[in-house]
Amino acid sequence: MAMRQTPLTCSGHTRPVVDLAFSGITPFGYFLISACKDGKPMLRQGDTGDWIGTFLGHKGAVWGATLNKDATKAATAAADFTAKVWDAVTGDEVLTLAHKHIVKSVTFTQDSNYLLTGGNDKLLRIYDLSKPEADPQEITGHTSAIKKALWCNNDRQIISAADDKTVRLWDRSSMEVVKSLPFDASVSSMEYIPDGEVLVITYGKTIAFYNALSLELIKTVDAPASIHSASLHPEKEFFVAGGDDFKLYKYDYSTKEELESYKGHFGPVHCVRFSPDGELYASGSEDGTLRLWQTAVGKTYGLWKCVLPEELVSENSDTLYCTAPEVKS
Repeated sequence: MAMRQTPLTCSGHTRPVVDLAFSGITPFGYFLISACKDGKPMLRQGDTGDWIGTFLGHKGAVWGATLNKDATKAATAAADFTAKVWDAVTGDEVLTLAHKHIVKSVTFTQDSNYLLTGGNDKLLRIYDLSKPEADPQEITGHTSAIKKALWCNNDRQIISAADDKTVRLWDRSSMEVVKSLPFDASVSSMEYIPDGEVLVITYGKTIAFYNALSLELIKTVDAPASIHSASLHPEKEFFVAGGDDFKLYKYDYSTKEELESYKGHFGPVHCVRFSPDGELYASGSEDGTLRLWQTAVGKTYGLWKCVLPEELVSENSDTLYCTAPEVKS
């Protein structure tokens, strides 16, 4: 009998959770930030979901949130026409970057010195965080609102997705487009995996994998429902996806076979991401919660403690084993 997936539910938000991101692995573990339409992004311990703090200051829905690698800085993108940079240790606001329209996406370079933003004014902006008073570099080209913009290729290039149904690859130094990919539907999400240069794109019911440098298609998988987000496991063994039907789907990356599907949320799933160690994935939903799901169900990890069903444990044993007791022949 397959073990039952028991997700951890992280409450605290009062509106739909629309974006989430993990930090890298730090000496203090790894961390999770969530963006919510309640305007109050939250920081949590990544492996347990325990609340650490709330970043207060936005005056509108927060559409995007990210952490730098070592979880010392956070950035958020909001409907109040600003992006904000925060000290993720103290929770203090460090910078407010004014925009001309709703901001949807924020991403740090690997060295945390630059911030890339995108939003409804169709512009990509690069802010030098050491010179906050300086005007940002601006990249034009998209003809509709930008949904997501990511650094790639060691921060030498930028990948952006917009409501003009294109994904575009840009050269950072020349600020010119290198390649543009047209889609027959608006792209709902995008994830970049530096190891192997893989780009995960979702649109309609399709989850597509591309080479991030050439934008050549690797493979596509069609899901049973409209998909809002997908994430590839760090070891590239599995990928997970969630969308309109409230479910989370887990697939084998090499065979494309659906391995599992879980229903835990009470609304569409807007975002899903694997943790940096690949042991869990987090999902955010219209229902206002985040849920943490185990990659290997039944493993003792974080707050999950593996116990065997009573009938498998000898009656006189006080101990519950995580692995089946050794059987002597």
